[in-house]
Amino acid sequence: MSDSTKKGPSSQSFPRRLFLFIGSMELAISLLLTLAVASVIGTVLQQNQPYADYVIKFGPFWFDVFEQLGLYDVYSAIWFIAILALLVLSTSVCVIRHLPAMVKEMWQLRTNVQKKSLKAMHHSVQWQSNTAMQAVADNLQQEFKERGFRSRQTIKQDNAILISAMRGGMNRLGYLFTHIAIVVICIGGLFDSNMPLKIAEWRGEIKIETRDLSIREIPSESRLAAGGQGFRGTVSIPEGKAANVVFLPVRDGYLLQTLPFRIEVQDFRIEHYPNGQPKSFESDLVIHDDQRAEPFEATIAVNHPLVYRGHSIYQASFSDGGSLLSLDAWPLDSRAGTEPVSIQTKVFDSRQMLWGQETMQLEMIGFRPFNINPDPTEEDSRNVRDFGPNFTFKLRTETGEAREYENYMFPVERDGREYFLSGVRNSPAESFAYLYLPVDEDGSLQQFLNYSALLRDEELVSDIANSMMKEALAMLPERDEALEGSLQQTLETLITMFVRGGFDEVRDFIDNNIPDAERDNLAPAYLGMLREMLARIYFSMDGVHPQTVTNDQLLFLQDSVDTIGTLSRYGSPVFLQLTDFEHVQSTGLQIAKAPGKNVVYFGCALLIIGVFLLFYLPQRRLWAWLEQNNNRTEIIFAGSTNRNPRDFDIFFSEQQTVLKTKTGNSSL
Repeated sequence: MSDSTKKGPSSQSFPRRLFLFIGSMELAISLLLTLAVASVIGTVLQQNQPYADYVIKFGPFWFDVFEQLGLYDVYSAIWFIAILALLVLSTSVCVIRHLPAMVKEMWQLRTNVQKKSLKAMHHSVQWQSNTAMQAVADNLQQEFKERGFRSRQTIKQDNAILISAMRGGMNRLGYLFTHIAIVVICIGGLFDSNMPLKIAEWRGEIKIETRDLSIREIPSESRLAAGGQGFRGTVSIPEGKAANVVFLPVRDGYLLQTLPFRIEVQDFRIEHYPNGQPKSFESDLVIHDDQRAEPFEATIAVNHPLVYRGHSIYQASFSDGGSLLSLDAWPLDSRAGTEPVSIQTKVFDSRQMLWGQETMQLEMIGFRPFNINPDPTEEDSRNVRDFGPNFTFKLRTETGEAREYENYMFPVERDGREYFLSGVRNSPAESFAYLYLPVDEDGSLQQFLNYSALLRDEELVSDIANSMMKEALAMLPERDEALEGSLQQTLETLITMFVRGGFDEVRDFIDNNIPDAERDNLAPAYLGMLREMLARIYFSMDGVHPQTVTNDQLLFLQDSVDTIGTLSRYGSPVFLQLTDFEHVQSTGLQIAKAPGKNVVYFGCALLIIGVFLLFYLPQRRLWAWLEQNNNRTEIIFAGSTNRNPRDFDIFFSEQQTVLKTKTGNSSL
């Protein structure tokens, strides 16, 4: 061939070279490896979580890096979808390029093979027969047919006969099926991707909602109509209520997806282990669909979803559905009284609460009828028990600052004494710090609040300070009015500071107002006077007398002082005590629609069939070259396979033994 007719890679046109590159095995393998790595990332890194969780976990810098890379929603990232689409294109081009050759290979018997090539094959043997050449040829062709081979006789030069036989031609379908399966599976994945959603967002047709709004308040540009697109979202439905929407998490916000039917929750049931931990839960659902004459009823449980009109409805979680709560608001800093104020509310409600001159927003967050927490004992360090019902809420000031609280309904025993627990934290990233409110003999906070109110009674504090001052200065030879006034003022100031800021404020006062040289001597005196004042005020309560005080009363005094000393950090002027409740449960459903699911299943079936054909249906070829040599027929028998050469060694050996016998073998 002359140089002018040769066409090397450099002489090919750019479209041709691009076509060959796209359909190359190197590109396909690179894309598959990239998708594999991305899938590992999508598996290890939990997807579609609130962005606040990612910020807490990775920090602001790495959060931004991972967000720019789209790692929080890998399977819907532009680069992932682009790689998936490119893999579809690459594999499709590969199939188109090799399909004609594969089909030809399936049916071609290779009748143009030469005698020299047969002798050079690894599996080749030669013998002679006294039978006529045509008879031998017919005999061999019949034997090939009985063993499942297609065969054909071809007359070669010098009147030689070539018998070409093949079995397992469908093996080549394995290559086609496996490649087509990759294309089909990727197309199914593209069907279930969020590409239409992203395109609509780019065009400004939809807007991701980031505000915490009720369903009615969500604007139309953040709502998706029911259609054929794929999605996966969640919705929480209380017992006796219904919904026809689900919330789709998208980056730092959400979209509202409308369903073509309405889901009603008739009943929600939960079973517990003996220690109170959830064991299993299930929901009785009623599907209201305009396409049905009657509602459709079904029960779902964990790992037992309902599939309805292409929508998979999973039992994912449970939560509170708006339980009704009866509360008593006990004053912690009121001088006017110690009686509680009754409040009727429910979970997820919000209301203005005026306490004294302070206006706060009371936001009910949740309720739990049981709480399994560690309660180690000397016998069992891993012991757990149910601490009973609790509820969580937020108190938001007029400036928007809010603290979260967690109050338990029943008193908790600690060191043989009982307390009402109230946890407080400034943000969800923090752990709760607990306030222990001592309980009196009647199981109430009344005695504690009475004592707290006495500490704020200026007249009582002044009388007790005056009495204590006189006792302290009684031994002086002469009366010193200035000293008396100063000491009484100090005693009253110590109580005022303690009530306002606890021991911390008293210590700060000592550190800032007493000279360093005198601090070591005067600091214990100041703290001693404060404790004496606190005790005398406590003894002024009805039923408490210094001469008949019991050990339990002294412990109650100690607990009350410790609690009042920390109230400044509690941040709430009231303690909300749960007195009664009506529990309303809500079932958490995860609803997914995958229109490409059946396409993926079909691709998986093709892949299984293709792999089976590749590994369990090897292509085997046999040839027999027959020549007339004097009065004998010379036979050259050869064979080849594309898989399992060791098995073919045994097969070829068996075939040559049988064929030699059938054709009347005679030694050369």
